[in-house]
Amino acid sequence: MGTVRPPRPSLLLVSTRESCLFLLFCLHLGAACPQPCRCPDHAGAVTVFCSLRGLQEVPKDIPANTVLLKLDANKISHLPDGAFQHLHRLRELDLSHNAIEAIGPATFAGLAGGLRLLDLSYNRIQRIPKDALGKLSAKIRLSHNPLHCECALQEALWELKLDPDSVDEIACHTSVQEEFVGKPLVQALDAGASLCSVPHRTTDVAMLVTMFGWFAMVIAYVVYYVRHNQEDARRHLEYLKSLPSAPASKDPIGPGP
Repeated sequence: MGTVRPPRPSLLLVSTRESCLFLLFCLHLGAACPQPCRCPDHAGAVTVFCSLRGLQEVPKDIPANTVLLKLDANKISHLPDGAFQHLHRLRELDLSHNAIEAIGPATFAGLAGGLRLLDLSYNRIQRIPKDALGKLSAKIRLSHNPLHCECALQEALWELKLDPDSVDEIACHTSVQEEFVGKPLVQALDAGASLCSVPHRTTDVAMLVTMFGWFAMVIAYVVYYVRHNQEDARRHLEYLKSLPSAPASKDPIGPGP
C-alpha cells in the first residue's frame, strides 16, 4: 500500500493565497453594489439598478465608476447635499416617480461636467432655486411636478437645458397669476408671457393709487379753500350792507344876496 505524500508547502501557500484573493474579490463585489440593487459591470462601466426597491433615501455605497444610476419608482423624499459628488463618471441619473419635495443648490454638486440626463419628473417639487440646476449641462426632465409658477421659476428655467420630449408637460400647479394654472408653462413663456412682470405691475398700481390719493387731497383742499373764501366774502358783504348809510351833508354856505 503506497503512502500518501503531504502537499508541498509552496503549493499549499499558493492555493491559500488564491483562495484569499478570490474571497476578497467576492467581498469587494458584494460591498460595491448597494443592497438591494443590481450592478452589472460592462467593461468597467457600472450600471446601478435600484428601481422599485422601496428605498427611502439615496444609497451611500454607490460605486464610483457608475455611469447609469436608476433610483426611480421609490419613496425617496430628500436629496442630501453632495449625495452624488463622488460619481464623476455618471452620465444618466433617474430620480423619477419618487416623493422628492425640494432640491438645494448643492444637491447635484460634482455632476456639472459629465451628466447628460437628469430625470426629476413625477415628484413633489414645488420650487426650483436658480442655482440648483443652472450649472448642469444635462437635459433635465421636470414634468408632472406641482410647481409654483413665479418669477424665480421662470428665471431658473431659462438657465436649464430642458428635455424637448417632456417640456410641454411642465405645468403650473399654483401661480402668482391665475391664468397660468394648469397650462403648459414653457409654451406660455415662449408666447411672450412673463411671470416677472407681476411685481412691476403691482408697483405701478400702487404708484397710481398713491398719485390719485394725493391728487384727490389737492382737489379737496382747493374746493375747501374756494368755498371758505366765498363764505368769508359773503359774510363781509352782508356786514357791509348792514351798516347804516351816512346822511347827506348840508351846504354851510347859503345862497347869495
